[in-house]
Amino acid sequence: MDTTTRTSAPQSAVEKSAIKKVAVRLVPFVALMFFINYLDRTAIGFAAPNGMESDLALSAAQFGFASGVFFIGYILLEVPSNLALHKFGARKWLARIMVTWGIVALLFTWVQNFEQLVALRFLLGVMEAGFFPGAILFLSLWVPAAHRSKILALFYLAQPLTTVIGAPLAGWLISHDGVFFGLEGWRFMFMGVAIPAIVVGIVAWFYLKDKPADAKWLTKEEQVWLTQALVKEASTKTGAVSTTGKHPGLGVVFKNGRVWMLSFIYFGFIYGLYALAFFLPTIIGGFQEQFGTEFTVTQRGFITAIPYVPAALALYFWSRDASRRGLKTWHIVIPAVVGGLSIPLALYAQSPALTIAVIAVTAMAIFAALPNFWTLPTQFLTGVAAAAGIALINTVGNLAGFSAPYITGLVTDVTGDYKAPMFIVGFFMLLSAVLMVALSRMKKPEGTLSPREQADLAATAGLD
Repeated sequence: MDTTTRTSAPQSAVEKSAIKKVAVRLVPFVALMFFINYLDRTAIGFAAPNGMESDLALSAAQFGFASGVFFIGYILLEVPSNLALHKFGARKWLARIMVTWGIVALLFTWVQNFEQLVALRFLLGVMEAGFFPGAILFLSLWVPAAHRSKILALFYLAQPLTTVIGAPLAGWLISHDGVFFGLEGWRFMFMGVAIPAIVVGIVAWFYLKDKPADAKWLTKEEQVWLTQALVKEASTKTGAVSTTGKHPGLGVVFKNGRVWMLSFIYFGFIYGLYALAFFLPTIIGGFQEQFGTEFTVTQRGFITAIPYVPAALALYFWSRDASRRGLKTWHIVIPAVVGGLSIPLALYAQSPALTIAVIAVTAMAIFAALPNFWTLPTQFLTGVAAAAGIALINTVGNLAGFSAPYITGLVTDVTGDYKAPMFIVGFFMLLSAVLMVALSRMKKPEGTLSPREQADLAATAGLD
């Protein structure tokens, strides 16, 4: 598979205005949804060292299992959820996902023991299933490939910014111990991050549109240009509709070697991402014992946020370079190598500042790669195949969401520190780099649709 994408040709005025409107009207709102999504799923990482572990008597392995069990429910319903999104429309399905996960997230306020924590984390995964690949699919239905790297980078900024903003916010909420309804600070934090999901989910039902033809904020010329560009692009991909109106893509996806290769590459990045997300607050909490330094809850929140500031900058400028040059294999391989080599070194640093600096390098590497990575599936998949393919990649990748925190906690309990678990993280990220090089050498199958099939595809896209 040639992972290189070409730089775009000179843009017309209609093209520029259409992409700008999508970037302004849709991307910030979908990014806000992603911000809330990531904050809700990682809130347990902020709660653990700030009262939850002691109140619920959790070991490191139990915390890791509870953190990771979220992904079991998430994985089980990932592909079905994305197929439902394709059937019912992104507006309705993404709104439904947000409201239901917000209700479950709110119940964490009253969790009493390890068993209840595990049950709620599993249920949260069930309710959130399909949101992230659904959001990726939704944006791909609005933006042609030439602009997708830039748009996905703007969307993906929500993830590091979740920690930049969310970690201090979580620390502030946790510091209000007993102030609201007599709740412990970590319980009040769960309540504070859950309610926005319900509110924004209701707003999404009315705000989002399923395709350019439905958007009244686009001119007719902009609607036509976007739809024609997307139809032309989709006509050459696996999963385009045939003259019978049927999709050939679902069965093809599960037999597609490129989809599985992308799934395993994503696994390595997600392993690194969630090892950091769930255990970085705990590692920072251990600075007092390791270095003799002491920080307040709010200060620990700000320290947790530090690595994600340069990560957000790296994400933006690395993706901007990919848009300018055209996506190259090394746009993904270099971050994988840097992240894999740097993350074990963090625990050998001799000061809190140096530890955070090395972790920042790892975070920069992970976030530089991810938005560029997500432009790859939609280079060769469309329709139901894109829905299933993106969901399958996210499903396999998110097996790391379960295994990373659980293995990290289990190995930490056995060895007494985080050094061995971080070497495991480094190994999986380096493996992603190797697989990405192998993927770039796979041949891309040829084939396009006939004019009649392209006309059928245009009809399904709503182009008159």
